[in-house]
Amino acid sequence: MKKLLFIVFVAGLALSSCQSGKNESKTDMENPFFTEWNTPFGVPPFNEIKVEHYLPAIQQGIDEHNTEIDAIVASADEPTFENTILAFDKSGELLNKVTGVFFPLTDANTSDEMQVAAREISPLVTMHRDEIAMNAGLFAKIKAIYEKRNELGLDDQQVRVTEKYFQDFERNGANLSVEDQEILKGINGELSTLYLQFDENLLAETNKNFILVIDNKEDLAGLPDDVIAQASDAAKKAGEEGKWVFTLAKPSWIPFLQFSEKRDLREKIYRAYFMRGDNNNENDNKAIIQKIVKLRDQKAKMLGFDNFAAYKADVNMAKTPKAITDFLMELWVPSLKMAKEDVKSMQAIADREGANIKIESWDWWYYAEKLRKEKYDLDEAELKPYFSLDNVKNGIFYVAKELYGLQFVKHDNIPAYNDEVEAYEVLEADGSHLAILYMDFHPRDGKRVGAWSTGFRDVTYRDGKRQPYIGEIVMNFTRPSGDAPALLSFDEVSTLFHEFGHALHFIFVDGKYDRTIGSVPRDFVELPSQIMENWAAEPEVIKVYAKHYKTGEAIPDELLNKLIKSGTFNQGFITGEYVAASLLDMDYHTTKNPEIADVDKFEKDAMDAIGLIPEFLPRYRSTYFSHIFSGDGYSAGYYVYIWAAVLDADAFDAFKQSGDIFNPEYAAKFRKLLEESGAYEGMDVYRQFRGQDPAKEPLLKKRGLL
Repeated sequence: MKKLLFIVFVAGLALSSCQSGKNESKTDMENPFFTEWNTPFGVPPFNEIKVEHYLPAIQQGIDEHNTEIDAIVASADEPTFENTILAFDKSGELLNKVTGVFFPLTDANTSDEMQVAAREISPLVTMHRDEIAMNAGLFAKIKAIYEKRNELGLDDQQVRVTEKYFQDFERNGANLSVEDQEILKGINGELSTLYLQFDENLLAETNKNFILVIDNKEDLAGLPDDVIAQASDAAKKAGEEGKWVFTLAKPSWIPFLQFSEKRDLREKIYRAYFMRGDNNNENDNKAIIQKIVKLRDQKAKMLGFDNFAAYKADVNMAKTPKAITDFLMELWVPSLKMAKEDVKSMQAIADREGANIKIESWDWWYYAEKLRKEKYDLDEAELKPYFSLDNVKNGIFYVAKELYGLQFVKHDNIPAYNDEVEAYEVLEADGSHLAILYMDFHPRDGKRVGAWSTGFRDVTYRDGKRQPYIGEIVMNFTRPSGDAPALLSFDEVSTLFHEFGHALHFIFVDGKYDRTIGSVPRDFVELPSQIMENWAAEPEVIKVYAKHYKTGEAIPDELLNKLIKSGTFNQGFITGEYVAASLLDMDYHTTKNPEIADVDKFEKDAMDAIGLIPEFLPRYRSTYFSHIFSGDGYSAGYYVYIWAAVLDADAFDAFKQSGDIFNPEYAAKFRKLLEESGAYEGMDVYRQFRGQDPAKEPLLKKRGLL
C-alpha cells in the first residue's frame, strides 16, 4: 500500500484518474492512462502500457493536481472541512493512477528503459510533492480548520484527518522560511535521485555482476538433487549448457551455503553476496550512503529534530530513538548469548569431523544445518518435498477462508505485467467481489531481490462508492525444475504467509478518507503480516498444505514433530543478525557526526560496539541495505519488524489461549482491527482488539529467548 510503503506525506498524492478539459491529441488518446480502463475489474491494461506513456501521463497528472490545489487556495469562501480538507484528500486522481502502476513495476519488472524513465520521473514527483507541502496558501487554509477543529461540529474521523494533514505539512517544511523551503526541496530532490542510484547499483551487483559457474561435478558434493537441478536450469539460461550456475538470488545461494561441502566455493559465493556495492567499482554504494546520511541529518535538523531517527520515531509508536535502541538491546543480549552457544556447538562438529577450521560467516549455514540434524534429526532436504508452491498457496487460502470466509478464484483473462504472474479475484464468503491480488513468485532479470506486497490501486471511496484494492505479492522463490515443482524451504513458506498478511491488510482497510485509510505507524505495519506466520507454523495448518509433491501424502507426524520442536533453533543467529542490522540503521541516523568519512569503518565500529561476533554479519551490510538506503520507507525504522513481532506474538496468543486458532470472535475482531487501522492511533487500535497492552513474553518464549 503506497501510504505505507511509498511514505507519501500527502494522501492527496495517493491519487487515481480524472479527465482533463484539454483537447486530446492522437498521442493522448493512445495513452492508456488518459482513458477509462475497460479491463476485467478495472485492473491496469498492462499489455497496452508502454514505457513512453508514463512521463506524459505523470506530467498531465501533476498539472491537473496543481489546478485542483490552486482552486482550493483561490476560493473566496471561508475554509470548511468539505471545501478544503475533503477537496484536498480526493484531489490528484490521475497522478495516482500512473504512479500506482509505474513505481511497483520499477521493483518487480524493470528494464533499462524503465530505469531511464525513473531517473526523470522520481525527482519530478518528489518536486511536486514538495511544492504542495510548502504551499503557504494551502497550509493556511488547513491550519484555519485545524485551529477550529473542535468547534466545527466535525466527527472524530474528520478531526483525525484534519490533524494528520496539519502534522504532515509541519513535518514537511510548511513552517520554514521561504529560503529554507528551497533548501529542503533541493535535499528531497537529491535524495530521490540517490535512492534510485543505490537501487540500480544493487540490482546490477545482484543480477548482473556475479555468477558462480561449476563445471566439475565433484564440486556439487553435498547439494540436494533439487538444488543441482535448479543450477543446471540456470546454467542453460546463462548459456553455460552442461554446467551448473548459482546466483546471488536467495533461493540459489542459501541452499548452496547450507549443503555444499566445498568450503572455498561457499566463501566465494557468500563473499560476492556480502560485498555487493562495496567493490570500489561503478556500482559502489559507499559514496551514495555518505551523501544520504548527511542530507537526512540536515533535513531533520532543519525541521527541528536532533537527528533523522528522532524525526522518524516521532510519528511511530516508539516515539524516541532511545526507546528503540533500548528495546533492541533487550533482544540483542540474549540473542548474542544463544548465538555464541551455537558457535561452540558448530565448532565442536567441525572439530569432530577433522575440518581443521575456525567457523567463519560462510560456514554458519552449513554447520547450522549439521547442528539441526544432530539436535532434532531434521534435514531441510526432507521437508522441501512437502512444501510445493501450489500446496503452500492452498495453505494461505485455507487460513483466509477459515478466519474470514474468503475465496480466491484464479483468472487467466486478467492482464498481467509478466506472463508468469498469476491473478486472483478475492471474494467474500457471500461471493461478492472484494479485491484483485496478483502473485509473482520467481526471480528474473529486472526484479529486485526479496519479497514484498504493494498496490496498483489502494482502497478509496469515490462518489460514496468503495473502490476495491488491486495489489500484488512478490517473491523470489526457486523455480520448478524438471519434473519437480517449485519447492520451498520452511523459511520461504513463512515468507509467503507474511506477504499474504500484508495483502489481507490492504484488502480489508476501510474508511472515508484517503489520508487515514489504512495509514498506520511504521512500527505497526508488520503486525498484519507477521501474525500470519504463526498460522503457517501451526500443526493443524501444516497438515493441510504439507503434502508430498509426488505421492500427495501428508507430512508424517514424526517429521512434523521434528519441525515443530526445532522452532526455536538458530534463533540466536536469526534474531541476532536482524537486531544487529537494526542497530546499524539507528547508528547511521543518530550519529553526532553525519560527515561519514569511511562507511566500512563506520559499520565495523558500530558492530564492534555491540560485540557482534565474527561468525556472522548483520543481516544487511550498509552497501546493500536497501530497506534504509533505496528509499525513506524503513530508514531509521528497520527495527519495526521486531517491534511488531511483540504485537503479533501477543495477538496470536489470544487465539491460542482461546483453544481455537480460528476463533471466530477473535477473527472478526482482528479483521475489524485491519479495517479500522488508520482510523485511530496504532496502540489504541491494538488495545481495542486485545483489551490490554501487548506483552513481550509470548515473543521471547516463541524465540526461545526467555
